[in-house]
Order: sequence, then structure tokens, then C-alpha cells
Amino acid sequence: MSETAVSIGAVTYLNSKPLVEGLAELLPDTRIHLDFPSRLSDYLDSGCLDVALVPSIEYFRGGDYEILSDACVAAHGPVLSVKLYTRVPWGEIKSLALDEGSRTSATLARIMLAERHGVLPKLEPLPLNHQTQDTTADAILLIGDRAILPPNEPFLNTWDLGEEWLAWTGLPFVFAMWLSNRRQQLPAGDVDKIQQALCQSRDWGVERLREIAEREAQALGLTFPTTFNYLSENLHFHLGNAERCGLQTFYELATGLGLAPKGAKLRFRS
Repeated sequence: MSETAVSIGAVTYLNSKPLVEGLAELLPDTRIHLDFPSRLSDYLDSGCLDVALVPSIEYFRGGDYEILSDACVAAHGPVLSVKLYTRVPWGEIKSLALDEGSRTSATLARIMLAERHGVLPKLEPLPLNHQTQDTTADAILLIGDRAILPPNEPFLNTWDLGEEWLAWTGLPFVFAMWLSNRRQQLPAGDVDKIQQALCQSRDWGVERLREIAEREAQALGLTFPTTFNYLSENLHFHLGNAERCGLQTFYELATGLGLAPKGAKLRFRS
């Protein structure tokens, strides 16, 4: 690696643990920073990170980015950790509280409400340390570990956004992917090593889902079966042709609502 330590940002959520299994050992000279997805997006854009696992929408909104790996966080149906709750019928939603850790899921929720129910609600943030009871919004988006368990209050309707997206489009949905900030101008050799390590780490993680579930379940207040089934059944970690089609469809819908600029192209490092 280069003399200046390369910095990589990874997500703190359970859904990303298989993508960073053994990554520190594979890249011992690299600084790995763990944080929430929305913060990692800002750090990558500002140049504080060279590579990061960030919400997929940020690729289309951001700067000079390149998709660095076919490792990703995707769903081919129910995702369990991205939920939209409503207190009123879908067509009567006037306010939407968005999980502060989210950007891709926030965009997806807005697309689904607009396209399927003609709703363009007023937005407000739901801070990371707040619960659903802390907002009076008609609808609330929760993502990540805190979305896996049901909230402590009843709701009129619930959408699992991975499930709803598949039912609507027939395509998988990509929530996060590894991006490099090309403005950082890393040496090609460093980028090659990082790219290889990200794929190897993902492969190790997929092989060790049971061990990861055993390690993480208690800390999150989840049972082992819930944790293991989430990692092995709800999530997918390869960015293939179907996932690329899902990404493109998501982008086109986002531009149609003015939620992403037009003209972006998917650019993968070969």
C-alpha cells in the first residue's frame, strides 16, 4: 500500500458485517472507520475517506465516484431492516419522518409513496437516538438494526420496502455498495489491492454467516435464529446483472421525481 494510509468507511449495521469479515487482516495498513451510512456518504464526498460502503443513491448524486466491487448489500424480497410505518391510510400521509441514518431508503420510500399513492409528504428527520413515539408524523421510516424488531406502538400499515420493491418492479434492490472517490487519486496498485480485499472479505463473510450471527445476536438483543435468517435469507451480497437492472430502475424513478440529477451512468472498476 502507499505510504499514506488509505481510509475505508464501513457501516455499523448488522447487514454489513459479512462485507467486512476479516477486512482489517486483509488490509493491515488501512484505516477502517465504522459509522452510519449517511455520515459515510459525507465523509467520502469530502475526501475524508478514500473508499466507503455508502447508500446507493449517493453514487448518482455524488461526485466523481466509481463502483469498486461487486460486494454490496441487496435484497431479493423482504429485507426486514427497512420498514415504513403509517398511522393513517396511505393516501392520507402528509408528513414523513425519515431515519437520519438513511439516504437510499429515504429516497425509495418517497418514490414508493409518490408512484403508488400520489403522496408527496412534508419531510422531517428522525434522529438516530429517537424512537417512533418521539414523532407525530403520519409515516415513519426506520432502517438498520433498530428496524428489525417491531416498534413499541401499533401502526395502521407497514411496508417492508425490499418486499414492496420486488412486488412492484420484479427486481432486486441494492441498498449500499462500495464506492471509491476518484478525486483522491489513489495509486492503481492500492485500488487493486482494496478491490481484491473487498471481494475476499465478502466471500469470507458469506461463508461465516453462522459465526457472525452467533457473535452479533446478543449485543443487538436479537435471537440467533432471527439474526442468522436475516443474514442468510433476507440479504444478498453480490452485485450481479439483476441488481444492476434494479439500480438503473431506481435511478430513473429518482430522477423522475427530481431526487437525483439526470445523466449519471453506472461506472464499474473492471
